[in-house]
Amino acid sequence: MSDATTPTTIRQHGPRALAIRWADDHESVYDVRGLRLACACASCIDEWTGAERLDEARVPMDVHPLSLHAVGRYAVQIEWSDGHSTGIYTFERLRKLCPCAACAGGEDLRTEESTNSRQPQRRNSDTST
Repeated sequence: MSDATTPTTIRQHGPRALAIRWADDHESVYDVRGLRLACACASCIDEWTGAERLDEARVPMDVHPLSLHAVGRYAVQIEWSDGHSTGIYTFERLRKLCPCAACAGGEDLRTEESTNSRQPQRRNSDTST
């Protein structure tokens, strides 16, 4: 695992954001609803086709993490206020989802402010998490 994908801290960053400080000293700040919509578990993404199964209209606008659980040394599992808890977010994928300008070119995790409704754009190539 590289410094770019090794978190040193994960913390709530205001009511609608989650911040991760990485070992390379970069900080990623994620819109929490965007992270929920970016879940790539089998309930949210079809395992065979990669098609999105999650209806974003059914995810409350005020969804938020209730708890985070380490999954080995490579990922975090988030228990969400909407009852969803089966998704595993690898640190590599979270870094790819970083919405900052310096990380542009990775996956697109749009915030409520930037899109007003549509959140993440998932890549079918990363459906194993």
